[in-house]
Amino acid sequence: MNVFKTVTTVCCLALLGATLAPSARADAWDRKTEITFSGPVEIPGVHLKGWGVLPAGTYVFKILDSQSDRHIVQIFNKEQTIVYATILAIPNYRLRATDKTVVTFRERPAGQPEALRAWFYPGRNWGEEFVYPKSKAMELAKATNTPVLFTPVEIPLEVAEPIKSADEPLVAELKKAPVMAIKPTGETVELAQVVTPPPAAELAPSTEAAAKMLPDTSTALPLIGLLGLLALGGAAALRFVDKRIV
Repeated sequence: MNVFKTVTTVCCLALLGATLAPSARADAWDRKTEITFSGPVEIPGVHLKGWGVLPAGTYVFKILDSQSDRHIVQIFNKEQTIVYATILAIPNYRLRATDKTVVTFRERPAGQPEALRAWFYPGRNWGEEFVYPKSKAMELAKATNTPVLFTPVEIPLEVAEPIKSADEPLVAELKKAPVMAIKPTGETVELAQVVTPPPAAELAPSTEAAAKMLPDTSTALPLIGLLGLLALGGAAALRFVDKRIV
């Protein structure tokens, strides 16, 4: 009987762990980060109409979709009730920072807002470098004397309604858009000349978590039910063995 009680307790704990695990994976995957800007910041990507420049304040950065060679990043208000922007980013191992949250900018002339360049999530020593439209990338490259990532595809930059799903058409366009780099001279070059992808081992955790993460509409109940049946079956078998021994 003591063995039966022990097994039942262990199975219950296993069921509890199965219930809690999906949310933990999801939190790790979206890399939710709260960031405060002390001044206005110009952002790339698809943004709400009138929000191409974010005023000083606190915002939340999250990964909406994660692929091996590119990520889709979203910027929310502090309460996460409004999506201000949905931005294409390329993991770049050449950009290095500390193991803390870091956001870097491209400096602009006096009187102009700084332009968002990269976001470093804690625990990763490579940055998510953001991709600009070609015309803006050319302007920034000349002003900062550094190459800037861009996509030659004409993607609408402003939307009337926030993008809420990775399945929306504009997100699909961002995920398949070609990305290049433009030098201060105006010369365009292949992405590989200015971006070094992080080692596959460093990218693996995020892609693996994405594959395992349950969709928003899914539920862990089938898994819990299966584990429950297995627990009951195991308990019954142990009870039968206990009786035979007695």
